[in-house]
Amino acid sequence: MARIKTLDDLRRRWDKHAPSYDRNMEWAERRFFEDTRAWIGGRARGRTLEVAIGTGLNLEHYRRDVELTGVDLSPRMLDGARRRARELGIDADLRQGDAQRLGFPDGSFDSAVCTFSLCAVPDDAKSVSEMVRVLRPGGRLLLADHVVGGAWWIRAIQRTVEFGSVPLGGEHFRRRPLRHVEAAGLVIEERDRFKKGLIERLVARKTT
Repeated sequence: MARIKTLDDLRRRWDKHAPSYDRNMEWAERRFFEDTRAWIGGRARGRTLEVAIGTGLNLEHYRRDVELTGVDLSPRMLDGARRRARELGIDADLRQGDAQRLGFPDGSFDSAVCTFSLCAVPDDAKSVSEMVRVLRPGGRLLLADHVVGGAWWIRAIQRTVEFGSVPLGGEHFRRRPLRHVEAAGLVIEERDRFKKGLIERLVARKTT
């Protein structure tokens, strides 16, 4: 398996895995994520940006009055999202884009969403910063991801796994997006951490 060294490498990886992505996620969805997609989607309001929308697994959970824009690095993942949007009758603006450099003006959205994807973005701090930038004052940042474990033995396992997962798949297991959100000065309104601390979801508000 080729190592992930550039953004193009990462794009090719996700293009390759796009056809099997939904099937591969089924076990994690049942075993770990619980109702997280509905928890996140139901809290989005107004003009909403979903970063790293993938094949659109969150689409069915948004309110019908949400005006949705979605970006993803992989064209083939976006093909899946467009197909799902058509099946659900959702009119969404789905376009290719880099989570670390969002092509939208400051203050463009009422909500910004990212679920189970910051683990695979090369610079997750930059991505959080970009989502904060494109939020209007008072806008909500809605995040969910697998994060660094609370127990030492879980962190040790995650560290071992990362020796292969990071160079070969760009997948990180010891990140904590909450830290970047707090550093950006957002107010945490809701936060939930479960499954031995491995899954964390949050709602944060941009005040200025």
